[in-house]
Amino acid sequence: MIAGLLALALLQAPGDQGTLVIRQDSVDVAHEGFRLTAGRLAATVRYDRVRPVLSLAPILDVGADSQPVTLQYDVADPREPLRILGQLGRGRFTVRLVSRSVERAREFPATANTVVLDDSVYAFYVFAAWRARAAPTTLNAIFPRALRREALVAADLGLESVTVARETLTLRHVTLTGGVNGVVHVWLDAAGHIQRIDIPSRHIVAERLPSS
Repeated sequence: MIAGLLALALLQAPGDQGTLVIRQDSVDVAHEGFRLTAGRLAATVRYDRVRPVLSLAPILDVGADSQPVTLQYDVADPREPLRILGQLGRGRFTVRLVSRSVERAREFPATANTVVLDDSVYAFYVFAAWRARAAPTTLNAIFPRALRREALVAADLGLESVTVARETLTLRHVTLTGGVNGVVHVWLDAAGHIQRIDIPSRHIVAERLPSS
């Protein structure tokens, strides 16, 4: 009940817009621009330090309880462009992958604590972080592009100091434990806006750029 009320309050609050710098082994590999409005998160990520260049552009619509409702996700890959479509149904979230050569579909169970995540788009983690409480909370995490599902345990560790864009800030520290990543650290400001994400197992850090 409390988690639902918090998510509703955050979704009704003013939106958020920003850019995350994604680094792997301290090397910039991509910039992720995102825009969060009431009920919608849109992001654009371009990985241009690899060949071929990969661009990801998901749009995720969520309900008042931050439950994923629909997903439209374009993957610009010169080897084979891909469109991913997601739709919440009764007790399930259906994912369709459509490319020039094949179309696949898979249904995943959808519980009250379902979140949509991606291995290369990090703004999605805000919805998972909003569900964290001091007591461990199990999340049903769906990764549509990878067609996999994981059970993650979210925990709110309270306020801690962390460096973001060379500035030391006091932020809310959330951990998501389980799945192929092991543990993901998410840092939010007082408004619930994402500031930093750390994935130690992959040597990934995504930091928010300061507003100009």
